[in-house]
Amino acid sequence: MSRPERVTIVGGGCGGIAAAWELSRPEHGGRYEVTVYQEGWRLGGKGASGRGAAGRIEEHGLHVWLGYYDNSFRMMRECYTELEARGLGSAFGSWRDAFSPEPDIGLFSPTETSGWQLWRGQFPPRPGLPGDPPAAGDVPSVSGYLGGAIAMLQTLLLEVEVSRRSAGDAAFASPDRGAWTGTDGAGDPAALLNAVRTLLGRGVFATAVVLVEGLALLRAAIEAIPARQDSLLLRLTEWLSAGLKQWMEDNFLAEDPHRHVWEVMDLMVASVVGALRAGLLTDPRGFDAINDYDCRAWLRLNGASERSVNSPFMRGLYDLSFAYEGGDVARPAFAAGQSMRGAMRLFFSYRGAPFWRMRAGMGDVVFAPLFRALQARGVRFEFFRRLTNVGLAPGGALSPGDRTHVASLDFDVQAKVRRNAPYDPLVEVAGRPCWPSAADYAQLNEGRRLATSGVDFESHWDRRGVGTRRLEVGRDFDFVVLAVSIGAVPHVCQELLARDERWRQMVANVKTVATQAFQIWLTEDLETLGWRGPPYIVSAFDKPFDTWCDMAHVVPAEGWASPPATSVYFCSALADPSSAAAADDPDYPARRAEEVHDNAVSFLASAAHHLWPGVRDDSGQFRWNLLVDAASDGAPAPKIATAERLRTQYWRANVNPTERYVLSLPGSARFRISPLDMTYDNLTIAGDWTECGLNTGCTEAAVMSGRLAAHAISTLPEVEDITGYDHP
Repeated sequence: MSRPERVTIVGGGCGGIAAAWELSRPEHGGRYEVTVYQEGWRLGGKGASGRGAAGRIEEHGLHVWLGYYDNSFRMMRECYTELEARGLGSAFGSWRDAFSPEPDIGLFSPTETSGWQLWRGQFPPRPGLPGDPPAAGDVPSVSGYLGGAIAMLQTLLLEVEVSRRSAGDAAFASPDRGAWTGTDGAGDPAALLNAVRTLLGRGVFATAVVLVEGLALLRAAIEAIPARQDSLLLRLTEWLSAGLKQWMEDNFLAEDPHRHVWEVMDLMVASVVGALRAGLLTDPRGFDAINDYDCRAWLRLNGASERSVNSPFMRGLYDLSFAYEGGDVARPAFAAGQSMRGAMRLFFSYRGAPFWRMRAGMGDVVFAPLFRALQARGVRFEFFRRLTNVGLAPGGALSPGDRTHVASLDFDVQAKVRRNAPYDPLVEVAGRPCWPSAADYAQLNEGRRLATSGVDFESHWDRRGVGTRRLEVGRDFDFVVLAVSIGAVPHVCQELLARDERWRQMVANVKTVATQAFQIWLTEDLETLGWRGPPYIVSAFDKPFDTWCDMAHVVPAEGWASPPATSVYFCSALADPSSAAAADDPDYPARRAEEVHDNAVSFLASAAHHLWPGVRDDSGQFRWNLLVDAASDGAPAPKIATAERLRTQYWRANVNPTERYVLSLPGSARFRISPLDMTYDNLTIAGDWTECGLNTGCTEAAVMSGRLAAHAISTLPEVEDITGYDHP
């Protein structure tokens, strides 16, 4: 029997772990011997989390999964099922124990009185659960998404017309798909064409009944009328757009409580008009055909009003995607095609609920179970290994069509485990295996010295180590999955960049942004402090922390002796400094972290009372004694009632090259390289920075990319089995 083919995966984030999951499947019959190399002591990449004092969960930011994350949920559902089958399920529970549906979202808009008004949305449950196999013939398409948008317009129009409910109670809903009822010839292209011409001959009648009829006709026509009739569809869409705008102005402009419904409808109308004008129904690139435009600019071109493109919904879209070049809030930028694909999938492709919360940290619910399951499959993990160079076979610059291969991989060895034993990274908190927030120095050679030295294994600027190691093709590996983030590529792939123009273009154009986050634990719950409504996922709020969430549901999973009433997470983009950080400046991360701390102090002192009026005392100051000190859990807390008490909480600046969030800037998608690229015959790539079919910074994009990387090596999974991957 021939030996297994050795696959080295560099990077233990979502992309690398998804590739390991696919390549270690039992269906391969042991064909691949997989080893994951990871700097520091924990897996997770940008999704890593740890446990600190009192077992509290400490994240890189706010992590919430979306209901269209079908590839990610499929992997997790398989993982939890496999752990149960192996007798390991008691430590982790079921995937339904780990994830819970969240239908509520809140978006803020500033008022003229310098306050903030909350717009509340509740999404109705949709059939199925995330990760369910797609129904036969259920392939994401532009026409399907446009049909969903038109159905939403019908629903919003009818809800407002019939019930006049406020925007604060409006629920996003899509009626059941049904045949157009305006003629006996529903679905017959000739009859539909005749009906379209008849309707266009009426002139504009801005009444709800006529508009609903026209929308139903448009929805049927998009699916049934031949592509050569695009011009007629566009005329119908523009006719409806004019009628809808007149109806919205007549009904909403004078009614302030309804303005958010107006804005959502206006954006939907512009999206449908723009899709037809751009010929997206027949363009094989689909939404990618408009990726050279910024989303707001594209919507303006297609008739969206200025108030709509600056509405809470659009600000939330940019905020949740950290879509600010260089972290500068004055430079919002988000590729129109990718933003449209993401928004359409959010509205019309989710299963169960649009958002799914994790009941503990992402490291606990995602990476700890995957680590144990992969270990049980025989995957090896080499921790404390930092990649420094991807070495190529000798040769010159690569011309189009040229091929070469990876000859070597160089690593810094950051630490060695005692007696050369495998490093065991997990600790138990509240009965669950978890990643700690620091390495277990007791397992390491010279652990006491390392613990007192202040070494930061995850800092790009801390290059201390105990040696080096070179892996060579043929001797140590056959295939490589490069699953580091693109921010690290310039530092570890200098030979590729020197010889390959496409890689240079990718690094220059696929940009990243630093992010900031902080978490607080409070003695009072948010309802007591004045918050009204469910624990929304909230965005479009005040800078510098525009996105936050009440995370009371994770407190029981922590290890407190005296649990706090709640925990609240905040995050946003972090502006880059005016000059690049020096590569040899080990103090840079600490300076940026202190900046985040100061931002958090300012935010709590100046903006938190808009959310929770009860956080202020009689003198109008933030009540700093609301913050729970984990170091004194179960004992009397130091009576610090000033901003200094924030130092007992948790904050971070995600400025390491591997931590920076990958942006989807206008015009950048064409420079992404696919995991299926064959330029390097033993190298593939994985991560949310690759051409993976979703092309935005998120778990699902990284998992899709990891699955594509596994396909590049093994031909499995089938490309058609990667849900949402619609690229040739």
